[in-house]
Amino acid sequence: MAKKNLPYDEKYYDREIETMPRPELEKLQLERLNEELAFAYANSPYYHREWDKLGLDGHVESLEEFYEKYPFTDKQAERDCQGVGSFFGEMSAVPEDDVVYMATSSGSTGVPTMSPFTQQDFEDFQHAQSRLFWQAGMRPNDRYLHGMNFALYVGGPDVIGAQELGAVGIWVGAVPSARLLWAMKQYQPTYMWSSPSYAWLLGQKAIEQGYDPKVDFASMKCFIISGEPGGSIETTRKAIEDLWGVTVYDFFGLSDIYGACAGMCEYKDGLHIIEDQILVECVDPATGKPVPDGERGEITYTTLCKRARPNIRFRSGDIGWIDRSQCKCGRTHTRIHIAGRKDEMFIVSAVNVFPSDIEYVVRNEPAVTGEYRIRVYDENYTTKYEVSVERAIGSDEPFDSVAKRVEDDLKTHTGVRPAKVLVYETDKLGVSAEHKAKRFIDERKSAQ
Repeated sequence: MAKKNLPYDEKYYDREIETMPRPELEKLQLERLNEELAFAYANSPYYHREWDKLGLDGHVESLEEFYEKYPFTDKQAERDCQGVGSFFGEMSAVPEDDVVYMATSSGSTGVPTMSPFTQQDFEDFQHAQSRLFWQAGMRPNDRYLHGMNFALYVGGPDVIGAQELGAVGIWVGAVPSARLLWAMKQYQPTYMWSSPSYAWLLGQKAIEQGYDPKVDFASMKCFIISGEPGGSIETTRKAIEDLWGVTVYDFFGLSDIYGACAGMCEYKDGLHIIEDQILVECVDPATGKPVPDGERGEITYTTLCKRARPNIRFRSGDIGWIDRSQCKCGRTHTRIHIAGRKDEMFIVSAVNVFPSDIEYVVRNEPAVTGEYRIRVYDENYTTKYEVSVERAIGSDEPFDSVAKRVEDDLKTHTGVRPAKVLVYETDKLGVSAEHKAKRFIDERKSAQ
């Protein structure tokens, strides 16, 4: 993958693609979609069998016809196909000899699923990362410290995307906080990628070790964060920005496609998806019918170029909305807004609540540290929730006063008061994690 040698003041990594008028972009999508459908039908036992049942032959005349006729896939379909007939399974469309890289999902909602890539898939993947990095302001004179896990995690190779762009790649990965802080101090990176939870935790660890994050790590210009909803919550981004004295950009990816499929531009109004490689739609979670732009639904994705395992109308489980209007940055590619996971939404007194709604409140409340845990449970045939928080560092405000303040804020923002707010002393909640934090505990009988 050759470096592009763009002028540093060039706004776009691929101007023609990123600013392509929507009619032209949708024409390109239809061409690539038909190539993907034909390849999947000819080479994937799963798609050939399932589409034959519906009388589909891997060709459509329009995107609308595709949305109307082609069935969804999901995690369960991936699991059911995995290892059937071949190592990568029936959904795969190439022989194993053509696969050069594989990642796996975390397995947090079931058996981990493998994600294979051909050489061309992998190069497309890294070119997409370069575009998103450039969009976030990274340039060849930057030093990029990769703080994400390398162990089978699809975000691990994203450091190569920074290198394609021309930046220095510092391959640190998921190491203990003390080691990571040492690397940051020693190598003075300008960009770093981690989860929102870890960006916050690392700042707290730095303070504990006697550092001033804004002064002792002054080389840092930007934190890229992903893996949790917090990156798209303004109060969470601001908390990290204030702690480190940096700007924060949210990226989004999923193992079923790429390490990062979408990312923020400087206006931070949603995440631009790499729409020349991925077709995105938003559907009603119950009916599967498309919902209007701007209306909440389940976001689904279709690969347009990936051959090792095409993913056609993949139901991600993410609830959010999409915006196809041109962004103020000039990019024409759809922006996605993710509110949370379908399996983590809960309904209290007929109100839909996502953990991200609660995080917004907690991160914005000066009486607490910003750490939290949510417990959802059934009581007397109704769903209730409680929230645990930590009192702000150095605060002597009475615990019951802090709890009342958080309760009132949650009622105002979500529309429903929690059954209880539990307040802990600073660092006593025990929710902080080296990378992804476990903040949501679902004890509802229906969730078992």
